[in-house]
Amino acid sequence: MEDRSTDVLQILKTYFGYTAFREGQEEIIREILNGRDILAVMPTGAGKSICYQIPALKMRGITLVISPLISLMTDQVKALNEAGIHAAYINSSLTEGQITKALLYAAQGKYKIIYVAPERLETARFLDFACHTEISMVTVDEAHCISQWGQDFRPSYLKILSFIRQLPARPVVSAFTATATQRVKEDILDILELSHPYVISTGFDRKNLYFAVYAAKNKKDKIQSYLKEHDGESGIIYCATRKNVDELYLLLSGKGFSAGRYHAGMSPGARQENQEDFIYDRKKIMIATNAFGMGIDKSNVRFVLHYNMPQSMENYYQEAGRAGRDGESAECILYYSPQDVRVNQFLLDTKENMGDFTEEELQNIRIQDRQRLRKMTQYCTTKKCLRKYILNYFGERTAEKCKACSNCSEEYEDTDVYPIAADILGCVKEAGQRYGINMIVGILAGADTVKLRANRQKENKYYACQSTQTQELLKEVIYALVEEEVLSLTEDRYAVLKWTALAEKFLTERQTFFIARKKKTQKENTPAALRRKAGDSALAPAEKEMFEQLRRLRMRLAKERSIPPYMVASDKTLREMCLRLPRTKEEMLEIGGIGERKYEQYGADFIECIQKAWEMKKDFSNTSEYGMIIEDTAGPFPTPEELREEERETGGTER
Repeated sequence: MEDRSTDVLQILKTYFGYTAFREGQEEIIREILNGRDILAVMPTGAGKSICYQIPALKMRGITLVISPLISLMTDQVKALNEAGIHAAYINSSLTEGQITKALLYAAQGKYKIIYVAPERLETARFLDFACHTEISMVTVDEAHCISQWGQDFRPSYLKILSFIRQLPARPVVSAFTATATQRVKEDILDILELSHPYVISTGFDRKNLYFAVYAAKNKKDKIQSYLKEHDGESGIIYCATRKNVDELYLLLSGKGFSAGRYHAGMSPGARQENQEDFIYDRKKIMIATNAFGMGIDKSNVRFVLHYNMPQSMENYYQEAGRAGRDGESAECILYYSPQDVRVNQFLLDTKENMGDFTEEELQNIRIQDRQRLRKMTQYCTTKKCLRKYILNYFGERTAEKCKACSNCSEEYEDTDVYPIAADILGCVKEAGQRYGINMIVGILAGADTVKLRANRQKENKYYACQSTQTQELLKEVIYALVEEEVLSLTEDRYAVLKWTALAEKFLTERQTFFIARKKKTQKENTPAALRRKAGDSALAPAEKEMFEQLRRLRMRLAKERSIPPYMVASDKTLREMCLRLPRTKEEMLEIGGIGERKYEQYGADFIECIQKAWEMKKDFSNTSEYGMIIEDTAGPFPTPEELREEERETGGTER
């Protein structure tokens, strides 16, 4: 086994440029090579693809990777071919002639990995190819698509097992996903009939991501301010509707921001053009509905903003997870308003029956959708740690304070709201436990509405008893009571507040009920005020200029090869170059993300760029032509021994 471990490490370094595996990768690879089925739940950016790509290179036959989107296949295949691994995809974007040629080459052993859409498995032509070719492994990417309880259910995924059963010999079956609740994991295991599988979850925590939720009425102003603070960075802004996408796009592009847009109402050509502009860094910002992003492997997305609240935690974490795939710090900001809940409820109520479900199945799905929306709303209103909320949702326990979310960084004071809470419980019971949050708040606040009068709730003895409080505070207390399971919300389309078994005990045994409220004197924290631990803050001024020169070189090299810049090198790789200053092949191969193939293609260009940048620093003793203040003690380009000595003295972080 020791020889095999050394072998797979050599593949990792040669083709992918890394000297060590990330958490879970080596174990998964080992189990696959031992012939065992796999279910792996790994967060976005954790390196799922390496877990099946390296075994594919070691196995005798072909690995089929079932993938839901053309864009995902295209990116993966480009990246593999760039790394020197022969791979292909077969989907509807190819002509019949191209498909024939690809299958012929595959049968001749020219490809080790083939990406296919699930619909392709049902065709007689592809099944005939698979039955006459040695298939060593079938990998199901985005495996949550197989479950009707998953957020991206694809009925065609249900046909995967039938395809596997028709193969002459059963291959290893591996399934990978980034977001799966316990119920979805059980579906994956059951529907794919995984045999004695190795099941692993490396955790959902993305430690490099900063999470924030801000209640905002003036969302457009907030987003413009954010983009100005993060000028030049690449990011995605998600909106709930096409209308919101179009309005925000026209506003931001009119203000001079480098933005594109993407939604299902655009023509396929326009969507493709905008997507490529974003991937190739021609546009810095993508404004989109949730139709955008699945399978987009762009590594240098520094922020994901949500103009509207998503419909579920699964959707949110998948979308937010497109930030910081390179491991560098990134920010995930959600701008919330109560209107978002109503918009999402409408979208769920009008959703088409895409899976040809029975009425009973549809009813169960609607209930599940409403539960998800409720959990998503609680995320937006909780005052507790946002990271803890996310991880708990996916069944993972963690410490109370992460110190890397807006709730943990805000200063709150505990406020005793027991009298308000008691009146809320009394009002809910007096009203017959027949109304939702807005109606109860209206009664307590003393509102005079047609609905309230029609239901004779002005006669409720709790009417106007909390008229001196804001409706915002009353809702906060209700959400807190729901979170503490003193009140519950029904699963109906219009959720109704109900007492739980804890309600009576709450009224008879408690005398206080504290909720956290932001201190009135405190200014709103913004992520920009909490400077990143990684990224630009890790570079000195001269190193930042070198980083920009390397980025410009990367863009030129990418254009020459017609590939996205991140396929040449990630931002993290460029920053490591700035800190380590490699000047030989051996030193460059020590940089994370630079393997033999990458060095052959780009190594000499990067070394030359670093040499010139260092000489520029040495030649200009005051202010460079770029307006950068630099030191006059640059000295000659340091030797590796001098670099290592500096690292010992400074810990490798400062120069």
